[in-house]
Amino acid sequence: MFENSGICRAYIAFQAWKIAIYSDPFNTTKNWIGPKVCDYKGVFCAPSLSDPKSTVIISVDLNHTDIAGYLPAKLDLLTDLSLLHINSNRFCGIIPKSFSKLTLLHELDVNNRFVGHFPRVVISIPLLKYLDLRYNNFEGELPSELFEKDLDSLFLNNNRFVSNILEMFGSSPTSVIVVVNNRFSGCISNIIGKIKNTLNEIVFQNNNLTGCLPMEIGNLGNVTVLDIASNIFNGVLAKTFKGLGKIEELDVTNNMLTCFVLDEVCWLSSIKIFRFSYNYFNGEVESCLQLKGKDIVFNDVGNCFPDRPKQKSVKECQQVVSRPIECGKSKCGGGGDQPPPKPLPPKPKQPPMPKPTDDDDPYDQSPVKRQWPPVTPKKLPPPVVKPPIHCPPSPVISPPPPVCSPHLRFTLHHDQCTLHLLQFNHHYHHH
Repeated sequence: MFENSGICRAYIAFQAWKIAIYSDPFNTTKNWIGPKVCDYKGVFCAPSLSDPKSTVIISVDLNHTDIAGYLPAKLDLLTDLSLLHINSNRFCGIIPKSFSKLTLLHELDVNNRFVGHFPRVVISIPLLKYLDLRYNNFEGELPSELFEKDLDSLFLNNNRFVSNILEMFGSSPTSVIVVVNNRFSGCISNIIGKIKNTLNEIVFQNNNLTGCLPMEIGNLGNVTVLDIASNIFNGVLAKTFKGLGKIEELDVTNNMLTCFVLDEVCWLSSIKIFRFSYNYFNGEVESCLQLKGKDIVFNDVGNCFPDRPKQKSVKECQQVVSRPIECGKSKCGGGGDQPPPKPLPPKPKQPPMPKPTDDDDPYDQSPVKRQWPPVTPKKLPPPVVKPPIHCPPSPVISPPPPVCSPHLRFTLHHDQCTLHLLQFNHHYHHH
């Protein structure tokens, strides 16, 4: 017999999921058989919050198991689930709308091959704090409600989102925002200063963001990582950057920034990584040069520094340096009402960055058993190159579950699970 009705419902959910899996090279789900659901590999149980004498499923962790399949709607029966981690697999299709019933879900980590627009169902999960949608094939615009949700960490990198993020972050309580390798456009609005008390890490790398950097970035005194590399930002580094008192990693590589690298930036007391290569800077103060002798990652190649190795040509520098940007007249960074300045010449292509390997991944925050309460991930994982797979479209309705063994086909009286189990068997025998 099942231990309780919650375990019975979980059994139904996992049997439906097992059928939705069509490749399991490591036999992770091989022991997903019988009523002892808490013994299933990747499944973790604990006493119920409402009834400590009752055991419930609180976590499913199938990270790095290379499973291919889709998520059946029946997973909404796991109503006590607080963590769902299935990253680095080959699940495809969509995130079921039935996930709105997972009202206790705290962490959702689905680095796979899901498709379609942003899965709005996640916004309706009331207790969700950690949302990781990286390395999927989501596309289109982001809903503004996402940045009103009380999230702690938001990972959207390596998708095909195309939103203009001009006004999105002004009210977000999220402490870690990572949107690397998408197609976001627009500029960083000065309202970014409004989230100075909550923001710890922000990574905009490799998008299509433009304009000057707003002076309000200097208000982000709690930020430890600021990475805006590989965009089209222009103008200068503002003196207000000296307000980034806790910054450990500052990366403005591969933009169109000009003028001097300021003393206020190079003297930041906590800085450990400072990259500003492949811009149009034409001067460094003495304090920046002194960083080269310290235990600090420092990269200034590909700029316009005179008499320095590995710099841009005089002609290439002159095209940009001779046309300074008046950030005060731009809505991006200046806050004025005048139109932005005339566009700069097309940004030259820079040498491609080497592809990282698994050994280079300092950001993987997905152990088999996550610490509870969850630990905020510190950095963004580098992209993982996945082989192509042709995923069949997932049906709206889950496929029929397997036949229950005779010794399992019983009724739990006065319990909702009775109906589920009977419908389960009836549906299978008539199809």
